[in-house]
Amino acid sequence: MNGGFILPEFFDVSQLINEEMVVYPGNPKPSIERYASLPKDRVNESILTLGSHTGTHVDSRLHLREGREGVASLPLESFYGKCRVFDLVHVEQEINRQDLEEFQIDPGDIVVLKTRNSTLGYVKFLENYVHLKMDAAEYLVNAGVKTLGFDYLSVKKLEGDDEVHELLINNMTLFEGLNLAGVHEGEYLFLGLPLLIDTDGAPARVILVKEW
Repeated sequence: MNGGFILPEFFDVSQLINEEMVVYPGNPKPSIERYASLPKDRVNESILTLGSHTGTHVDSRLHLREGREGVASLPLESFYGKCRVFDLVHVEQEINRQDLEEFQIDPGDIVVLKTRNSTLGYVKFLENYVHLKMDAAEYLVNAGVKTLGFDYLSVKKLEGDDEVHELLINNMTLFEGLNLAGVHEGEYLFLGLPLLIDTDGAPARVILVKEW
């Protein structure tokens, strides 16, 4: 509390990028190579090599279709705003429409889904991670969600359900790879800023702010 005001609480729900981090099967591991080092050189500087869908990232339509819009074309308003975190930790593996119907969703909402993926963490790749099924994706689209945040490296089933991924990307901004382990269900301010790279995806820093 400061001067009678309660300060907001900040939650960094991004993954730390390092060479040992978990990546989606087939994606490259990041490489961080120091090419200038103190005291030999005047500064410390590094070369970063990483995939466009490394860790916490945003997808664009170019991810799935050649000739479509890249990250630089995503609407800025989809990176910021009031959001609602929904607790779905009880879901075993597949998120269906009925799992979402208990929550209030208004057109233009930013929705963040917390599942058991966050409780298990990013220690090793989970082949049986919780994912969305088509009826749940359709429900979010029909509800008018502008941005969806999900707590694993993909929102769809491993090696399947490509139509779920495409439906979401074509109708909203999609952030994947969030870490919501320390975040409770409720309303927050969402700030997710991907790198300004006009490609199929881009790493992002995502912050949730709890305003008391």
